[in-house]
Amino acid sequence: MTHSPVSSRLRAGFLAAAAGALLLLAGCATALSTRVTRFNAWPADAAGSTFSFRRPDDVRSTDLEQSTYEQYVREALERRGLRGAEPGKAGQLLVEVAASGGQRQQAASEPVYQSYQVFVPARRDAAGRWFPGYWATDLYGPQYLGERASLRTVDVNSLRLRIVQTRPAPAAPQSVFEATAVYEGGMSRGLPDMVPNLVAAIFADFPGQNGQTQVVRIDPRTSQPAGR
Repeated sequence: MTHSPVSSRLRAGFLAAAAGALLLLAGCATALSTRVTRFNAWPADAAGSTFSFRRPDDVRSTDLEQSTYEQYVREALERRGLRGAEPGKAGQLLVEVAASGGQRQQAASEPVYQSYQVFVPARRDAAGRWFPGYWATDLYGPQYLGERASLRTVDVNSLRLRIVQTRPAPAAPQSVFEATAVYEGGMSRGLPDMVPNLVAAIFADFPGQNGQTQVVRIDPRTSQPAGR
């Protein structure tokens, strides 16, 4: 069975669109791998405690930006049985949130291929028709030559969370939870889009094991853990 040039082009276009759609779906389903380090001395009686926020000295976020990031953390803490303190009052727990974003150069290697041209000699078919020789791409495809060192730019987004217990008085305030979540890669769309995912990574298995660094995978569509 033969196909007309038009139908062949339509079929090729459909296959290309289908392949693109599959690649898009695969990209959407890719989880973000974050590296989370936690240290904690979480009180056994913390449930029901009140908390409030205080801004770390090194935070450079605007007021609205910082408030948005703190709201993500507030919701996570409330889901774990803590209560926001009344406006204007300090909580039994003071929470510090610091987010930062940037880029860095990362060493990488990339494969090098060489495409070769081969000469197909002239020939005459059984009907006596003559076909001249011509150059064509090697049927075996590009030949692998090795690796080449290169640099690539990766996004670096991080979130630092610290919780300090201020009561019972007169005991000195002490840190009961410290965590840092870091994402490095090419899937970042900017720090504001990444913070909900970093918050979810920190609170996965909260408060977690003391003194451990783990890789936590987050589904960027839902900002929920996607397994490890």
